[in-house]
Amino acid sequence: MNALPERGESRRAANARKRVSRRPSRLGLVAGATLKPDRVREADAGFPGLLKRAWQRAEEADDLRSFVEVLLTLDGHVPADVQLRALSAPEEAALATLCGLTWRTQETTTTAADAGADGDGGPEPVFLGEIALATSGRVVLRVPSQAPLKADQLVGGVRRVPWTQADLDGYREYLRRAEVRVAETVADCRRWLDAQGPQGRDALLEQAKEAALRTAPFVLYQQGRQYTNFRDHNTLTGKTLWPGHPDCALSSLQGLPLELWSDHDAQLLVCLTLLVRSAGPGRVEEANGTQLTVDHLAHMLERIRLGYNAALGREQVPPAASTSVADLNDLAVALRTHRAEVAGHAQLYREIHGALMHKIEKVARPYADAARAREEAVVARLTDRLPLTGDTLQELGRELAAAPHWLAAPHGDFATGLEALVYASAGAATEAFDADFAMSRGMRSLPDLISALREERWAEICDWEITRFFCCVVPDPSAARHFGGSTAALADAAWAMSSRMQYNSWHFIAGNLPKGPEVVDRDHFVPPTIPDVAFYSDQHHHGHVNNNVRFSIRSPQSVVVDGRRFNGFVDLRLLRCDGNPFDEQDLLAAHRVSAFTAQATGLAAELAAAGEEVEVTAFDSPWHWSAVTGQDKPASRAS
Repeated sequence: MNALPERGESRRAANARKRVSRRPSRLGLVAGATLKPDRVREADAGFPGLLKRAWQRAEEADDLRSFVEVLLTLDGHVPADVQLRALSAPEEAALATLCGLTWRTQETTTTAADAGADGDGGPEPVFLGEIALATSGRVVLRVPSQAPLKADQLVGGVRRVPWTQADLDGYREYLRRAEVRVAETVADCRRWLDAQGPQGRDALLEQAKEAALRTAPFVLYQQGRQYTNFRDHNTLTGKTLWPGHPDCALSSLQGLPLELWSDHDAQLLVCLTLLVRSAGPGRVEEANGTQLTVDHLAHMLERIRLGYNAALGREQVPPAASTSVADLNDLAVALRTHRAEVAGHAQLYREIHGALMHKIEKVARPYADAARAREEAVVARLTDRLPLTGDTLQELGRELAAAPHWLAAPHGDFATGLEALVYASAGAATEAFDADFAMSRGMRSLPDLISALREERWAEICDWEITRFFCCVVPDPSAARHFGGSTAALADAAWAMSSRMQYNSWHFIAGNLPKGPEVVDRDHFVPPTIPDVAFYSDQHHHGHVNNNVRFSIRSPQSVVVDGRRFNGFVDLRLLRCDGNPFDEQDLLAAHRVSAFTAQATGLAAELAAAGEEVEVTAFDSPWHWSAVTGQDKPASRAS
């Protein structure tokens, strides 16, 4: 994002403006001029602290299985299934043998764990293994033939586990079956890739690189090898490695004969291809934190297939004939083909487990009383604050569509009715959903966007700064308790969230434009199209850690602007800093609220296309200070 001047502003003035803090409590001060930060977070805040607490809790367990179950769930913060599918083949064999724990539904295991898991009264141990929690969040094991686990990569030491001869026999048989399965899978992947030919493989590599580049951070495993576009040592195209970078595992394969590919890389490309074919790049995040292997992929696609057929009420998508790559490819294509049909019968959404950044696509149950109660509470507040009547959001939307012109005229304290509606909707959501924060984002000047679209000024749109976008953040006054009881700190947090959401709008908009050079070269993600509900998001993202973003709902909506559909153009986000997480019914109701705001934005876009000047001037830093604190300006800057 370039520091381009505003209209009629010199570059020197623009640079001076950039040096002035926009934090509400420091308006007018030079940015970065304070001697120390307002808030200093603890050294183990976020993920390190969670891992430390999980390890301490696990150490309190008396038996081995309970100990492992605490680690697998990070003490209740993630589903155990994710961690089980992150294990390498030897680790999987060991855990299944020692504890009887496996994600495979048809795997049979002989275990002697119950007869004396820690050597208490059981047969004489013949090997002393280890189980620990890695700083990455993975459960790791020392198995026969491996060196001791490295202490500097562990959270709090190791638990030593005696193995009996029966354990060794069970482990050996389990591992033998796993090795046969892997060998067959690798051979199948190589046959399938060979059939694509050199040009076909290069095309698949380009598709996989694009998916990695346009997708949120993920970490995938191939046995002991890690593939990631997130922190640490990046091995895939992303924020650190540009397309074609020699350190990118995918780029290094282009032009390389297939026989020189590693087995890991062959499986990686096949699995990424099937994931993208089943639902687009977003599906890759549903493998986050797990082993990216064909059998794991088959497990995922079958779960999705069952969910789709349940929503459709019939066996519309047949099961894969086998777990071969060719048959799984057919299933992946069928899932994508029927995905829109499924979305017409039920709401698709993603469940996000923040500690491991793992996402799971879900098919929501029907809209029920809990969701209706949330909606009724929102409607009661909107009819009290806006010139609309009705008992449901749908009724309010119909009345708005019948007479939308007030959206472009001043209304109350706002320059436009659209601003008033955005604020009222976010404020109503904060109250009705018992949220600490609610927010809604969009574009400031619909006329400017329409003008650029009509003249196909794609490069100009890509160059627009985040200030071209807005986000209205409405905190509950009681949320100040999460910020030392300070309303000033609450206003700063609201503005920090607003600024980040402006960036998200900037980040998504290019993904809706024609794929010319200026768009391809511009950093952007694939715009979101389905809502999500997140648990324990205050782990990795620095902004989430700093501002206590623990539980959230995100409901993105598309808006048609002058004939072009913009996915993810607006959204509603709800946040809770503590307490109970949001649930599926909360998400369904929130999605209706965001759809109402999107409808209003679309109607405003129609007015702008017809010549109305619809500009959003509210929701900047001074506005958030005034709205949150009730003061015109910070006390430190008052005249």
